[in-house]
Amino acid sequence: MILYQSLGKSALKVLLGLVFVISAVLKVFDLDRFEIYVYSYQIFSLNFSLLVARVVIIIELVLGICLIANVLHRLIWWGSMVMLGIYTLLLLYALYIGRTDSCHCFGDFLQLDPKQSLIKNAVLMMLFLLLYKMESWNTPFRWLILSLAVMASSIGVFVASPPDNYTSNFLPEHNLQVELFNEMLDEAPLASLSLREGKQIVCFFSTGCDYCQMAARKLSLMQQFYGFPEDRITYLFIGNEEGIIKFYVQSESAQYRDVLHPDVVRLLKTVNGNLPTIVFMENGEVVYEYGFRNMNEAEIKDYMLSVKLSYYGSPTGN
Repeated sequence: MILYQSLGKSALKVLLGLVFVISAVLKVFDLDRFEIYVYSYQIFSLNFSLLVARVVIIIELVLGICLIANVLHRLIWWGSMVMLGIYTLLLLYALYIGRTDSCHCFGDFLQLDPKQSLIKNAVLMMLFLLLYKMESWNTPFRWLILSLAVMASSIGVFVASPPDNYTSNFLPEHNLQVELFNEMLDEAPLASLSLREGKQIVCFFSTGCDYCQMAARKLSLMQQFYGFPEDRITYLFIGNEEGIIKFYVQSESAQYRDVLHPDVVRLLKTVNGNLPTIVFMENGEVVYEYGFRNMNEAEIKDYMLSVKLSYYGSPTGN
């Protein structure tokens, strides 16, 4: 009986380790969205959120590997319970503020809302309680195994998906064909929108583009964080009306003024075929241009706050 109990606990420990490893790997496959989810709580800056997202994945991998290897049981047990406890507090806060979006616990593979994730965490914590008195594998290499797990996980995560702000992806883009863009501003359907007045943001999106949806989510979060006027943002779409509705649902972006452009070829030529392209303007002149991966929060924050100040009658800004 004791042998069966020991084997059962060992199997349970391996199973919990696999849950952590699978959760981490699925997050890597959906890392762009997980980064945005971390950023959405406004605890960290966008750049720091990229690092935090990867550190979370590394911790999950290390805990999972050590659970499977059955080393340093007490340390790993407490680490797992603390991590689950932090997740649980964050989910409770998400419920408190009325969020219903997926926590990306298992990437895009399994969508769980905060309530479902809380149930999942409760089950995992109860299973961990069954393992509290379990003994580790008595090996002199236990710290070596931990060290190798940390190194392998860290290298693997950062090589598989390096943070955008540390790669060439973060360099400024110059895809916008300014002459064509100026022509578009003066013709239907954009001419009636007064986009040459003051500071305006024009976003070139396709309704079926995942990166467009994630760029819209980033921009929407910044608009909310920095009090940017909603009527200064225009989404210029390729697609159809049904696709626009789905775009807002899937991107979780706030809804702004949107235009379905009738000339797809011309729109694509204007941005040299690169979607998404987000253009920040001042009195008709292009100030900044971004794609999904190189959105510079510091520049955008300064731009948005200056618009907010001018909106409330500050003598500075436009």
